[in-house]
Amino acid sequence: MPEEELVELKFRLYDGSDIGPFRYSPASTVAMLKERIVADWPKDKKIVPKGANDIKLINAGKILENNKTVGQCRAPFGELPRGVITMHVVVQPSFAKMKTEKKVDEAPRKTICSCSIL
Repeated sequence: MPEEELVELKFRLYDGSDIGPFRYSPASTVAMLKERIVADWPKDKKIVPKGANDIKLINAGKILENNKTVGQCRAPFGELPRGVITMHVVVQPSFAKMKTEKKVDEAPRKTICSCSIL
């Protein structure tokens, strides 16, 4: 039985530093990648994801869905020679947290508008 070809991935963070490279099976899901990123997140960063749902992975200009596999995500690179594939990591807090923070930050504003027609 032929051995499954592993895919080598590294993850580029917001400040240009990387996590990885790591080798994954093409059957690994994006959700599994996100869990690994959260587990290996550098402790010295200002922005830290609280969980896998706070992370978005971008590959070839597309946001990857959690249920997709690594094999499905690397399709555009099929004709390239083997090498490390870089995926970009964006930390985006969950919607519920952003919604509550927005309510706190919003203060009632008075709108003053005046027009003069001469």
